[in-house]
Amino acid sequence: MSKTAILVDGGFYRKRAAFLWGEHSPEDTADGLIRYCYKHLTEHHTKHDLYRIFYYDCPPISKKMYHPLLGKTVDLGQKPQFKWMNDFLSELKQKRKVALRLGVLDDASSVYTLNYDTVKKLCSGSMTRADLTEANFIPTIVQKGVDMKIGIDIASLAYKKQVDQIVLIAGDSDFVPAAKLARREGIDVVLDPLEQSIKENLFEHIDGKRSCGNPYKGQSSENMAAYKA
Repeated sequence: MSKTAILVDGGFYRKRAAFLWGEHSPEDTADGLIRYCYKHLTEHHTKHDLYRIFYYDCPPISKKMYHPLLGKTVDLGQKPQFKWMNDFLSELKQKRKVALRLGVLDDASSVYTLNYDTVKKLCSGSMTRADLTEANFIPTIVQKGVDMKIGIDIASLAYKKQVDQIVLIAGDSDFVPAAKLARREGIDVVLDPLEQSIKENLFEHIDGKRSCGNPYKGQSSENMAAYKA
């Protein structure tokens, strides 16, 4: 049986999962992620053995940031998202065969910015400054070290011949150099963009593209026993 490693770009997964399947509690989100990854182990009539799930993300920051609309600083450590993210990472730490690869958030350059839909509406004239609310702003915080950790793990898995297949759940092309290296070492590289379209030229750097559908449908508490063992 071929051995598969599943690498998850956490920031990408969390945003796409919320968009596709709605918001969930930290525990349900962690369970949904594990169920989703296990779906990749059945491919047509082929069964794969899980080597490990590598999850890449950053812990939240508790920085106080100036909000341009409110005209005051906002303590991110007191926001519900701060507790949610900490609880979510704590849940993942308890999952079997899950390795957390945590980077850091660059709090030195973090600022509040308008979200994309708001910018479009302002530019089109369908919204004015008087219509802006706190919900139109998002904290823009850059991740540091995550892409490098993904690349290093792909190279390590390939050179050490630890797996036969790598499934990468990600949405951009930053992985291309590492994916090319893995393919040269004979690894089957599958990209899962979570039902998002990808650039046509990316297909020459992967061996396949596959998304696995809603992990919250048709699941029972009995089914989760295997993932928590």
